[in-house]
Amino acid sequence: MPDPKIEEAKAALRLKARSSRAAILNSTRPEAAKAVADHFFKAVALKPADIVAGYWRIKDEMDCQPILVRLMDTFQPVCLPVVLGDEQPLELRLWEQGAPLYEAGFGTLAPSELAPQVEPDVILMPLLGFDKRGTRLGYGGGYYDRTLERLSRRPRLVGLAFAAQELDDIPREAHDVPLDIIVTEHGARHFEPAPA
Repeated sequence: MPDPKIEEAKAALRLKARSSRAAILNSTRPEAAKAVADHFFKAVALKPADIVAGYWRIKDEMDCQPILVRLMDTFQPVCLPVVLGDEQPLELRLWEQGAPLYEAGFGTLAPSELAPQVEPDVILMPLLGFDKRGTRLGYGGGYYDRTLERLSRRPRLVGLAFAAQELDDIPREAHDVPLDIIVTEHGARHFEPAPA
């Protein structure tokens, strides 16, 4: 059961984080996304068969399209998430070479419902904020939490963000799975696994 005090603190942090992210100049965003892509490929070793779950940017999130393009250009398997409904996990659909993408709600694009569902080895995660321990502040919908619970194995979790999205401390509950790596325009930071 979520702790009401922690949920209240997270709600306040979400407001602060949204404001910080919205204040980032639009003119700097494309260059930041390119820098994040460069740092990602230096920091994250991928095997040829590793499936990487990306995302289609919503509003002012860090754009991971430069990463997706490079992955597709090198024939790295890629999947994209689809929101099926409230209180449901994301469906992760393989984006096969040359396959078109379709509107998938929230202004996102995804492969068709006929695309194979897969379990990724790496998940690129959008976020509102992160802290020095690798705690991710999401939007509060729990989509990624439910998705991670459903997977048969834990993938590497890579948060993509602007450096300005770092917060001092984000309260962490039992269901909050920390990031393994955060990548910003300033570089990549690896986190120690959380104590059991």
